[in-house]
Amino acid sequence: MLYQLSMTLKKLKSEISTCRICVDFLPFAPNPVFRANERSRILIIGQAPGTKVHNTGIPWNDPSGDRLRSWLGVSSDEFYNEENISIIPMGFCYPGKGKSGDLPPRPECAPKWHDKLLKFLPNLRMTLLIGQYSQKYYLGNRMKENLTATVQNFHEYLPDFFPLPHPSPRNTFWIQQHPWFAGEVIPVLKRKFHKILESI
Repeated sequence: MLYQLSMTLKKLKSEISTCRICVDFLPFAPNPVFRANERSRILIIGQAPGTKVHNTGIPWNDPSGDRLRSWLGVSSDEFYNEENISIIPMGFCYPGKGKSGDLPPRPECAPKWHDKLLKFLPNLRMTLLIGQYSQKYYLGNRMKENLTATVQNFHEYLPDFFPLPHPSPRNTFWIQQHPWFAGEVIPVLKRKFHKILESI
């Protein structure tokens, strides 16, 4: 059964890797960046690849990823072990540069691919929703009035979801302005994250 599941997931991943649904809107040739494994217990849903991730094809291979791994308290080897963690962004390809940072994730990706991928991830025990786009998509009207309030009330979404701000260097000021995040949220995140990893 697991072999059949893997082969079917392999086919789906191949389809996503050759996706061209929004090619006319991208600044570069499409390069969907994601990781999915049927054994994964944790799913990370972020925004969209930046230029470095686009160029390397490695998700979270940038300063944002360094900070995220620090929040989780994991090494690169642990983070990139697909049997532990799957990584599915809201937008699979680099969307381009906007006036202040990268453009939002392309809206075609999540409706097209997320449900199909999730069907092959039966062992998930927690999903990290990083940034407002994933939170709006997955929490819907359960989301608070803004990201700050949603993250501050993270307990309401456990055990299925854990909302987080984006770990981009651009959000350093937000982190500094909200010391409760480092003092109250991060310790719970690390504890729950490692409890799941240790159970694998």
